Amino acid sequence: MAKTKIMADGNGNHGPADDKKDSEGGLVVAAEVLPKFLPIIPLKMRPTFPGILIPLVVKGAEKIAAIKRVMELGDRTIGLVLMKDAYGEEVPENLHHVGVAAKILQVIHSDEENAHLMLNNVERFIIEQANKTEEGLIARVTYHFSAELSVNPELQAYSMAVISTLKELIQLNPLFSEETKLFLNRSSMDDPGRLADFAANLTSAEGQELQQVLETFDVRHRIDRVLVLLKKELEVYRLQSRITKQVEDKISARQREFFLREQLKMIKKELGLEKEGKTTELEKFTERLQGLTLNEEAQKAVEEEMEKLQLIEPTSPEYNVSRNYLDWLTILPWGKFSEDSYNIQRARKVLDRDHYGLKDVKDRILEFIAVGKMKGNISGSILCLVGPPGVGKTSVGKSIADALGRKFYRFSLGGMRDEAEIKGHRRTYIGAMPGKFIQAMKRAGTSNPVLMLDEIDKIGASFQGDPASALLEVLDPEQNSAFRDHYLDVPFDLSNVMFVATANQLDTIPPALLDRMEIIRLAGYILEEKVEIARRYLIPKALDHHGLKKGQVTIPKDILVKIIDGYAREAGVRSLENRIKKIMRRSAMEFAEDRTDPIIVGEKEVKEYLGNPLFNPDDVFEDVAGVVTGLAWTSMGGATLQVEATAMPSKTKGFKQTGQLGSVMVESSEIAYSYVMAHLEKYGAAADYFDNHFVHLHVPAGATPKDGPSAGVTMTTALISMITGKPVRRKMAMTGELTLTGRVLPIGGVKEKTIAARRSGINTLIFPEGNRKDFEELPAYLKKGIKAHFVDEYEQVHAIAFSKRR
Repeated sequence: MAKTKIMADGNGNHGPADDKKDSEGGLVVAAEVLPKFLPIIPLKMRPTFPGILIPLVVKGAEKIAAIKRVMELGDRTIGLVLMKDAYGEEVPENLHHVGVAAKILQVIHSDEENAHLMLNNVERFIIEQANKTEEGLIARVTYHFSAELSVNPELQAYSMAVISTLKELIQLNPLFSEETKLFLNRSSMDDPGRLADFAANLTSAEGQELQQVLETFDVRHRIDRVLVLLKKELEVYRLQSRITKQVEDKISARQREFFLREQLKMIKKELGLEKEGKTTELEKFTERLQGLTLNEEAQKAVEEEMEKLQLIEPTSPEYNVSRNYLDWLTILPWGKFSEDSYNIQRARKVLDRDHYGLKDVKDRILEFIAVGKMKGNISGSILCLVGPPGVGKTSVGKSIADALGRKFYRFSLGGMRDEAEIKGHRRTYIGAMPGKFIQAMKRAGTSNPVLMLDEIDKIGASFQGDPASALLEVLDPEQNSAFRDHYLDVPFDLSNVMFVATANQLDTIPPALLDRMEIIRLAGYILEEKVEIARRYLIPKALDHHGLKKGQVTIPKDILVKIIDGYAREAGVRSLENRIKKIMRRSAMEFAEDRTDPIIVGEKEVKEYLGNPLFNPDDVFEDVAGVVTGLAWTSMGGATLQVEATAMPSKTKGFKQTGQLGSVMVESSEIAYSYVMAHLEKYGAAADYFDNHFVHLHVPAGATPKDGPSAGVTMTTALISMITGKPVRRKMAMTGELTLTGRVLPIGGVKEKTIAARRSGINTLIFPEGNRKDFEELPAYLKKGIKAHFVDEYEQVHAIAFSKRR
């Protein structure tokens, strides 16, 4: 009897179609009315097959709208197609050309973003044309309807092989049994095509392998492919079953062992054979020693102490002393090392990630790593990072450890006055402990960590000893390979440790200790660097710490400049960070009080949140005779200071200095006074000027102590400016030590003083000729926009300072 299939035209109207025969020669039957145009739902991980009931979760507003349109039209048919790239875009080019038409049986749940569907997969189709429209993916398809096939011996054999494999899988995984029952309720095992599709759907094969099965229209070839997948699945489940059995056997063995041990423990307890705590402690120490490489003296000390512990009663006071000593000896990382990383590129990335600028510092650190790569180790390395507070000394130390792949441990030496904190206490004292270095090795867990010795310049001394002297042995590469802590009293090798010390100044560090360290200076940051540091690090960190999201508070670049210039002129960025935190706290309070719109910080908000500026941008450029700007170096970094001179008519001459000047600075002022007095006529003043005037020299601010030799030329220039009544050039500063003969001697801190000048907007500097090389070594960005003059004699200073003012 002839059979008819029903086809749908492009508009969704349905009508009878002529009978057709498939490639196997059977008649094709269409039980479902299927449209020629389908909304496509892309599948990411694996395709689905005809004849299968599946649940599906559809996400995305576009797809939800397409589902609703299909339900409203009453057609209820969608296309399911596997994507070529699961992580690519949902576009026609990323779809396989064969998919499955599915009828929506039930919409279990639906909202604007998700829809949970129950689908009945009907037939395969081939995409003739697919388009991405406003309504989603729409495809014109041609269906490949299942045909009734006469069962031949070959297909029957393939079907039996599939069924046999399925039976084996059911024995290994009972879930397959339920799937098979559902399939038999809807289909027959006598249909080879449906059987192949069902079996393929059961497997856990890769999506592309399953897609090949879906695209195989020839039933014999399809069932052949499926049989291969089933055999692979069977091998996987057999292996899984074997692994599961092994795990269960181990668990059973452990449970049996546990019960036996518990029984044994009870038997020993009844017979009085239970081990004492002392035995347990000895076993713990013995276990710790496995894998450690102790030196000969330490090994001998451990063995003697363990023998001693066996003889001591736990109630004896000596027992705890011996036990604690063994605990320390066996917990230290004897011979345990972390593997160093000498990857220069990685180290550079780590340093650039954590710090902005500091090119010279980074280069010095990379040089250390490069030398270590050539030698094969970085033993005996002792760095000292010197710079004002807030420039990132401690964080540089952390970055060094990260770049090398080593453990990092930090402790502070500031205020340490007891030598025992370095070298430990004798074991005879109650509560005796090893020193800081042995404790650090225990916490680091390796023999080659990076140890940071913070605030080494603030170490003290008292009647209890001199810790700085005790550090000499620790920081001497020739001695620390056999460092002997008073508590351990056996040598411990510290030669593989990389020591990184930090200090604000070098003056308070003993010369013998300073000689053992490689000095790396962190001079401070200029305004441009502070702006970048704030944008890249400080603002994101402050937002996170105050519970604010990106975009809620914005500080424009020009406002950052005003904050830095008006409130945070110090060399480091700690004060700037505190100002930013204050802004974030005020902003958080506003958001807590139901503010919703973002805050863009402007000049008004800065003044409201931070108050009036602490610094006046123009306070160093006063157009006054007798006032000259000098450059100074302090432990807080470089600074500008103004030297003021004034004279009062008097019957007798005199000279007075104020401003809490130190002895060296007082001597500089007296040299300046004598030099000017000897050359009055040369610089255009009356020879008897000082005979009739009392001169007063002042260096603000009066509450801040000041000392150093580099203010000689500044004081001399201030005196000449006062006498002649001529102000010096604007935006100019100078530094240099002056002799009685007028020679200008070199000074220190050129980089710090240059940074201070840039912060204050000064563009003309006068340095001693002996500092030319120091200035030329500065980075180009520091020298940009600054005109530097180098002088040997004071006459040159006078010529520059009183030249035509700009």
